[in-house]
Amino acid sequence: MRSSACNAWVEQAGDPRFIFLTGDLGFRALEPLRDRLGHRFINAGVAEQNMVSVGAGLALEGMNVWLYSIAPFCYARPFEQIRNDICQHHLPVKLVGNGGGYGYGSQGGSHHALEDYGSLLTLPGMKALIPAFSTDLDAVVNILHHSAQPAYLRLGRCELPSGHVAEPFMTWRCLLKGENIPIVVIGPLSGGFWETLLTVPEVSRPDLWVLGELPLRELTSIPERLLDKISSQGVCVVEEHSQQGSVGQQLAAFLLQHGISTPRFELCRAKGYPSGTYGSQSFHRRESGLEPDQVLDMLGIQT
Repeated sequence: MRSSACNAWVEQAGDPRFIFLTGDLGFRALEPLRDRLGHRFINAGVAEQNMVSVGAGLALEGMNVWLYSIAPFCYARPFEQIRNDICQHHLPVKLVGNGGGYGYGSQGGSHHALEDYGSLLTLPGMKALIPAFSTDLDAVVNILHHSAQPAYLRLGRCELPSGHVAEPFMTWRCLLKGENIPIVVIGPLSGGFWETLLTVPEVSRPDLWVLGELPLRELTSIPERLLDKISSQGVCVVEEHSQQGSVGQQLAAFLLQHGISTPRFELCRAKGYPSGTYGSQSFHRRESGLEPDQVLDMLGIQT
């Protein structure tokens, strides 16, 4: 997704207020943006706390500020500066975290982002956009470029099934319709579920939904078809994120607050490191029970 994001940023670079700071990352990916922006592309070095504070200062001067790093270095290391300098002043700074979830695989826990949007959404005014596919980035970058509030963009690896075209980015999208319990997937994981569920007959196939923006705000923002299925059949949420602060927890609280009951609620989420071993993103997903075959087996759906 990073290359697609870069192309989208280049399209916005004609705005003289656009300024991009990177924490010494983006080699062999962000060069087109660097060349387009010139002095408005700043390598802040391995100094993420300072980068966030500088970005806040630039935003106070009216600049349209984007801050980029590997996801945990974008939100965890400078969390205090994000809270105090950006969110408490309601500044529209965009934080871009690359490699959400287990994206950096065998590089280990220091490079994984398992609690990113959950942590950031505790801060005032923050929103999170989580594209599922590279084709989402034009719309997502345009949304954020014109946003007047702090925001976090979680990037990952595009897993769009070969030969398929996703509908344009929206908060909620139904990728496949079926007669079974709906599955709500967050981010790139949705591509693998889409590919797998294509082999399941519609009569036993779940509805497959992808959620792209947080927090959940209004009941009317949830599609009526999904709400009806949640009420009658239940729901399964799948996300590469810890349980605390997860979409699953947020959705459960949201339904409870609005008096909506459901016969079944399943949350499939990142479980950390059950074996105490680091490996590929796929390895960690499987350890957490996040692969499509594991989720469908848990739901009792035959592929």
